[in-house]
Amino acid sequence: MSPRSTRLTCAVAGLAPIAGLFLLAPSAGAAPSSDLYTGHVEVVRGAAADPEVLTGTVFHDRDEDSTQDKREKGIAGVTVSNGRDVVTTDGKGRYSVPAFDDMTVFVTQPAGYQVPVDEHRIAQFSYNHSPEGSPELKFGGIPATGPLPKAVNFPLAKDKATAKPGQSCPIAADTQTYTMQQVGWARDGAVADLMARDDYASCGILLLGDNVGDDLSLYPALKDIYSGANGPIRMAPGNHDMDYDAADDAHALDTFRDEVGPGYFSYDVGQAHVVVLDNIVYNGAKEGGKNGGYAEAVDAQQLAWLEADLAEVPRSRLVVVAAHAPIVDHRMVVTDNASALYDVLRGRNAVTVGGHTHMLENLLPGDTREEWAAGGVPELEHTQLVAGAVSGNWYSGGLDEQGLPYAFMTDGARPGVLTLELDGNEFSERYTIRGESDDLQLALGVNAPHWRDWAAKQLEWRDGGKVGTAPALGDERLVSAEDLAGDSWLTANFYAGSSGSRVEVSIDGGAAAEAEHTQPMAGEAIADGWEYSDPFAATRNLLTSGGVTRSNAHLWRLPIPADLDAGTHTAEVTATDHHGREFTETLRFTVTDERSAARATVLRGDVPSKNAPAQPLPSGPADPAERAAQ
Repeated sequence: MSPRSTRLTCAVAGLAPIAGLFLLAPSAGAAPSSDLYTGHVEVVRGAAADPEVLTGTVFHDRDEDSTQDKREKGIAGVTVSNGRDVVTTDGKGRYSVPAFDDMTVFVTQPAGYQVPVDEHRIAQFSYNHSPEGSPELKFGGIPATGPLPKAVNFPLAKDKATAKPGQSCPIAADTQTYTMQQVGWARDGAVADLMARDDYASCGILLLGDNVGDDLSLYPALKDIYSGANGPIRMAPGNHDMDYDAADDAHALDTFRDEVGPGYFSYDVGQAHVVVLDNIVYNGAKEGGKNGGYAEAVDAQQLAWLEADLAEVPRSRLVVVAAHAPIVDHRMVVTDNASALYDVLRGRNAVTVGGHTHMLENLLPGDTREEWAAGGVPELEHTQLVAGAVSGNWYSGGLDEQGLPYAFMTDGARPGVLTLELDGNEFSERYTIRGESDDLQLALGVNAPHWRDWAAKQLEWRDGGKVGTAPALGDERLVSAEDLAGDSWLTANFYAGSSGSRVEVSIDGGAAAEAEHTQPMAGEAIADGWEYSDPFAATRNLLTSGGVTRSNAHLWRLPIPADLDAGTHTAEVTATDHHGREFTETLRFTVTDERSAARATVLRGDVPSKNAPAQPLPSGPADPAERAAQ
């Protein structure tokens, strides 16, 4: 993990946003693994024996020159696909698969081997066959490949590490850079943390879509900032990775496929089978080549492919299904045909992982929600992880002391990276906040009537053009007698929290009391309102920029006792996740009999540095993303 452990502190009030960042070499960190195999897929030129059938060999590339030599044997039992058909190699490593125009053929890396990577550490395991190339597209698409080649051979290098049952697999969602300045922010933020780690050489990094933000010419810059990775990099496509001027979904990922690889594929590591799906279906360009919108669904071709792909996977394996859009989140069923996907996965030991929403969620089997039932998912059958975002809330908000936007996400979580820790066919998950160690998993706050009143007014003022004087916040950790007469809570935003978690609060060393999970996943409707908000993150976004939610999958609250004496009190909060891991933070707050004291115009400066800046946050850059499009 990153050696940087700078706690959240505030930049000097009034600090202007950085005018521009030059993209230089990747941030310093652990050197890339020398064990990675640099190479490429071997395309044997010449006429195919049958123009309707692609043939080739999956072979052990002993000398790692990406060319099958006479002494290099084929590897039996390896899966190869054209995105429709799934075949396995024979005893000599040979395969044949039906060919059609505009297909991407790919190999499923078996455990115990590693596919080659290019100079940017991008995994090389596919070949695009597009005889005429893409239609005219702004960002190029796929160049014409000409007729079907004589053969396409997939080289693999032996790698015992990829067969080990223990694996660390980082999943970085929504890097989503719209400008070179944002590329720099990503490079120096969560990406720098990844480059400094040395624990994922065999599994590699999965970028979970919205890797760039509409401007596909930024892909070379994106590759550059990840090129110091300790392991291979694979990418899923997102709705901001598409050719918006494509006439339909068939060519919406042409530039992505040329730059990166297939829109969907699979690979094995340890005792897990990882499936990457494309669940963004493009509607086709509007007049002038503008974004025509999309649906979140897994198309019929992919579902058929997935069924065929899983038919080759032993049922003892863990199946990790990753796609840009989550299948569900705490608000709704996100992927329209979620039930059809769950039908394919039924009976499997599986976990689904998504990004897209710029939130962090941990939803467990057996969880139920009123909105899910209405969307055809009466009960969650598999764990659903929503992976947060490298960009956080689209690089919004004030700048921290390192010049990076705070970018609190709408659920209060911060920019970072999710890691799946595989142990045989079991898994655990951890989320690492940008620049922090794994033990920072809690944000504490006070949700009192005076804060809720301010929040509603501040949102209206901020989003209404900032006309007139801004509403006065006062002391966000001060509770008046009037507040205690209403509903006032201590809040704990437990980033890794789930329905299997427990949060306990001890005030001034007294007996611990169990806090209430505001969205317990027990069949209830969504809990939505300022009383379900995380004041710590919401305050900072309301003072600058960024989305503010009033619902949260991982917020706990405890009523502040109405008989607390006036003065400063200390709350110790201990959160335990469903794996039994404990995290503890403390919060100081003040009770006063004077209502006017809550009308002060500055924030307190005596809160723990781990939990809050000491001064009001400076204004940050405007959010460039269309929030509704995520």
